[in-house]
Amino acid sequence: MKKHQYVVREDNSIATEQLFGDKIVRFLYSHTREHAPSLFRMVTGTRMSHLLGVWNFDMKLGARLLGNKKFLNQCGVNFEECVDDISFFTDARKIFERKIKYWQCRPMLDEVESVVSPADSRIIVGSLSNTEALFIKDKFFQYEELFGCFRDHWRERFGGGDYVVCRLTPDKYHHNHTPVAGVVVDFFTIGGAYHSCNPSAIIEIATPYSKNKRVVTIIDTDVEGGTGIGHVAMIEVTALMIGDVVQCYSDVKYENPKQITKGMFLKKGQPKSLYRPGSSTDILLFEPGRITFSKDLILSRKRTDVHSRFSKKFGYPLVELELKVRSKIASRK
Repeated sequence: MKKHQYVVREDNSIATEQLFGDKIVRFLYSHTREHAPSLFRMVTGTRMSHLLGVWNFDMKLGARLLGNKKFLNQCGVNFEECVDDISFFTDARKIFERKIKYWQCRPMLDEVESVVSPADSRIIVGSLSNTEALFIKDKFFQYEELFGCFRDHWRERFGGGDYVVCRLTPDKYHHNHTPVAGVVVDFFTIGGAYHSCNPSAIIEIATPYSKNKRVVTIIDTDVEGGTGIGHVAMIEVTALMIGDVVQCYSDVKYENPKQITKGMFLKKGQPKSLYRPGSSTDILLFEPGRITFSKDLILSRKRTDVHSRFSKKFGYPLVELELKVRSKIASRK
């Protein structure tokens, strides 16, 4: 299957994803991975991922050779949403790292008990409990690997709970926002590879999200002013050509950005971090029995009229729903 489709929340329509570098990714994750494993490991390593990012997004020659100009023209970036004037966007990196007037163009419901999307992304929800209808075993991540070593207490706390996988495509606004309100009780980085988040790579490499470099933030929402759904883990997963996740939390718009630290109170819906250009993924984990997903997230996942590469590979309907950052995805039970 060459095309990959998803459902658009705004009008419940079916859209086909424009897969950036899809032929190269499919070649890397089939032929190269199988026949030249050393080369494959080098390509998905830290140094090569950084060099590819510089070549692809900072060098004019690279942009011409790799077709970025054509791709950016197809992205449909709405520059009227952007904080900076259109004259500011002189290269691909500035476009991918753009700031938007989210307080105007990404409104958030005034509901204390709601959970909101951390990004403009394509979302799949699931459960870690094999007694739940939303149970998906070891497709996008290996749960035991997610928190790295020496974090057994977090694995135990979220075991059997619910999760959200938010896949950011290269055309998206690449700031992450806080999905809940609460106090940071843990924050750490786990080293790893830089696998692509293209659907072709996801279905070829077993559980890539728990193998990539990732940043974990644990938020206690059972505090004064919090969302009241227990602990929530927000895991920011880097990918091919993503050099880092820059933590830059702001209470107001993008003003006075701060590094995430333990003890910090995070307001819901505020800018938290920035991915460097490319595609990347956010994973949210919730304690068992604390949330109820929005109905359309569940219904869209089961659609059989959408040509999803995930459905084709895994043998049952598994469809993403595209939605905006700060839009509601779940409620407190």
